[in-house]
Amino acid sequence: MTPHGPPAPPAGPPAPPPGPGVQPPFAAPPVDGDRTRVWVGLGVGAAALLLCCLGGIAGFGGLIYTGMQAIDEQARATVGSYLDALEAEDFVEAYGLLCDQIQRQESVEAFTERVSDDPQVTSYRLGETDVAEDIVLPAEVRYENGQERTLRFRLVDDGDTGELEICGVE
Repeated sequence: MTPHGPPAPPAGPPAPPPGPGVQPPFAAPPVDGDRTRVWVGLGVGAAALLLCCLGGIAGFGGLIYTGMQAIDEQARATVGSYLDALEAEDFVEAYGLLCDQIQRQESVEAFTERVSDDPQVTSYRLGETDVAEDIVLPAEVRYENGQERTLRFRLVDDGDTGELEICGVE
């Protein structure tokens, strides 16, 4: 024993201060116990994706539909102009509506001579455009002699102008 009191504690690290203890350097993230927000977010994302896909499909369908309408309209205009020109006996204008292949096979003079010998067109009624391998537009044509025939006009796209041209009549 020492003359002055209790023995000295052994030398070592100091004791922690009194209190609640050590605080962590950052707070722990909160935990969502039932994950409702995650499933709601995934559901909303899936619904948005589905809506975008359906909108794209509808847009593509609309594009095809309007393209078909444009082809039908242009085919009707071309065949109508051709038959109007024949009715007015404007054979040069009618010849101009023929495709390049036919124009290479027959001159405007030969076309005029051949068509002027036919009975004159007095009226016509256009049918429904058929777009498959070829664009075909039927027309019921009446002639001055009272005869009526159904003609099928085959149309092709002119690569230079983008317009439809008549490339065969059956």
